[in-house]
Amino acid sequence: MVIAQPRLAKFGVAGTLMFLAGVLLSTPVVRAADGAASNGDGAPDTTGSAEGSLATIEVAARRLNEERSSIETQTGASTYTIDNRAIAAAPMGENQSLSQVLLQAPGVVQDSFGQLHVRGDHNGLQYRLNGVILPEGISVFSQTLSPRLISSVSLITGALPAEYGLRTAGVIDLTSSSGLLQPGGYLSIYGGSFGTIQPAFEYGGGSGGFSYYVTGDYKQSDLGIESPDGSRDPLHNHTRQYHGFGYLEKILDPANRLSLILGISDGAYQIPNQRGLQPTLGLDVQGVTQFLSDDLDENQQERTEYAIVSWQHSAGALNFETSVAARYTSLHFTPDWLGDLLYNGIAQDAFKDSTAVSWQTDAAWKLSATHTVRAGFFLQHDSAESITSSQVLPIDAAGMQTSNVPLTIPDNGTQVQTLESVYLQDEWQALTPLTINYGVRFDRYSAFSSASLTSPRLNFVWQVSADTTVHGGYSRYFSPPPFELVGATTISKFIGTTAVPPGSVTLDTPPFAERVNYYDFGVQQRLLNGAMTVGVDYFYKQAQQLVDEGQFGAPIILTPFNYRYGLINGIEFTGNYSLSNFSVYGNLSFQAAHGKEVESAQFNFSADDLAYIANNYIHLDHEGRVAASGGASYLWQGTRFSADFIFGTGLRQQLTLPDGTVIPNGDHTPSYTVVNLGSMHDLHLGSGQLTARFDVVNVFDKVYQIRSGTGIGVFAPQYGMRRGFFGGLAWQF
Repeated sequence: MVIAQPRLAKFGVAGTLMFLAGVLLSTPVVRAADGAASNGDGAPDTTGSAEGSLATIEVAARRLNEERSSIETQTGASTYTIDNRAIAAAPMGENQSLSQVLLQAPGVVQDSFGQLHVRGDHNGLQYRLNGVILPEGISVFSQTLSPRLISSVSLITGALPAEYGLRTAGVIDLTSSSGLLQPGGYLSIYGGSFGTIQPAFEYGGGSGGFSYYVTGDYKQSDLGIESPDGSRDPLHNHTRQYHGFGYLEKILDPANRLSLILGISDGAYQIPNQRGLQPTLGLDVQGVTQFLSDDLDENQQERTEYAIVSWQHSAGALNFETSVAARYTSLHFTPDWLGDLLYNGIAQDAFKDSTAVSWQTDAAWKLSATHTVRAGFFLQHDSAESITSSQVLPIDAAGMQTSNVPLTIPDNGTQVQTLESVYLQDEWQALTPLTINYGVRFDRYSAFSSASLTSPRLNFVWQVSADTTVHGGYSRYFSPPPFELVGATTISKFIGTTAVPPGSVTLDTPPFAERVNYYDFGVQQRLLNGAMTVGVDYFYKQAQQLVDEGQFGAPIILTPFNYRYGLINGIEFTGNYSLSNFSVYGNLSFQAAHGKEVESAQFNFSADDLAYIANNYIHLDHEGRVAASGGASYLWQGTRFSADFIFGTGLRQQLTLPDGTVIPNGDHTPSYTVVNLGSMHDLHLGSGQLTARFDVVNVFDKVYQIRSGTGIGVFAPQYGMRRGFFGGLAWQF
């Protein structure tokens, strides 16, 4: 038997970056001519005190942060921002995952395995950390990045300016905490229901122009993946995870800064079992025909590491940042050899890894009082490896098993991808209340296929009055399929086995890049002297070669494929109100997402499904027809009480008509509302602060189904978390 084995992380590039950054960060702070450190406006600091020098450096750091933010423009886009105070005030606080935080943003729909769907797209999200694009990984970054590292997070959607490309459903723009601006640290322990234990730490500080910030956490739980049956105690569902993050910064002078970001995430997951089932394929494996589903033993290991070195220069009219990033990600699924073969006709040990190196430069030049020109480029080289070993049984032309001795079929492959992007845009204040941003970008990729596109962008913001803002725009988008997820399965190797029964589709066209026309228009209104803000936003997406993803086998590895045509549209409503110690917010969205004619990875579909989709638009499996979220927070006598909720009409599932006709994704799972409550209280003890918190998740113990196990690209059912009680202590010093 040939079994795929996990490889050691191929992360020599990141190690090199760490070494170079160490050398660069050891560079002494540039001094003014008289030997004093320069202050924020370029003049020497003459206070002669350590406090004065520190204050000067803090001023420089804040100015550089502002300049770094100004390199990016969000003119005409829709931006929803959540800061660390809002995260801490919500139920579970920093102990929740980033995906749970983002579920409180408008137009966001939850899925299993921590996936998020923004505005009807399947995972078309780009993650940026301090303005730098994080190369995509096999696992979802919303599970890799901890809320603890966040100073603020913004979800940017709509008709995006030219600097945003490749992944355009939404940009998750994170700003990390800083040891210079948020010195000190904390230790915490959190846990509760489902055997959850979650210790964590955070610490930041610095000396002179050098500062550092580190955070890490460990989590173990008996609810690692969504329950397949809705029970409170799903079988075989333990997880152990840890996350680490570090941010090092060196301010060389008021105009220059070097920084290093390091991150790691590692998670081991048991795949939960449904209870009381027996195989239905009628297979015989060396005399064994029965296998209780309770006894299945499948496991998955996921790992991600990344490093980013950046240099920022901000002086006069010119402001730029250039960064080199490296990322390694891997996933290893180990099957239950006997059980998987009996249930699925194939048992597969699957290992995938991907190593990416990228170079990104973005610049802004204040050309005049009314024009700011921005330009930049992004280059990435990605190499991926797929190593699988499959056990199958031989069958004849009629589909009858010819031997009960399994065959072992290795199927290994490597692939390389290159990405090149460049953009140029001008932000023009045409009139005092009207700002227009127009630009163009060019993207090209080469992998299992190759393509390129020149994409125009036009956006505007019109300040109708002091309290009324109108925005809108048009963007042409180009999105390559997620390279690291494309499998290496060679279908011809499995013909004549239980993996490919007679009549199966064997066509496997490589996926294509998606091309989109995107339109967006919105209005925001402030009321009650600015205490309340409400907004509405409409979007329409017309796509060719629409990229979608599905899970088509036991390994939790998504497979990309294309619909020839795609239509997505929707409308979002947002509102928030804040007065003294009370705040409340709410979001409501309506979406419709359709695709027609499968163009790639066809072997994952049945012939009947392909025939139906070839002639009919179907709902995309991740469509959340109606989604809502909201929350409130109130501070009373030192104790903060909070509540939030999410509502969804359910993701898609197949519809079977009375005459037996099956419509792919023709129905949806039942709607649900989940309410969470939280409370926290601060105690000041000496120079430190002790925070105690207690949270209740799914207060009404709603049993709700995220996936039913039917529909396009849906392998198994999943249910949301049942009611859980959690509490913890955090010591801040």
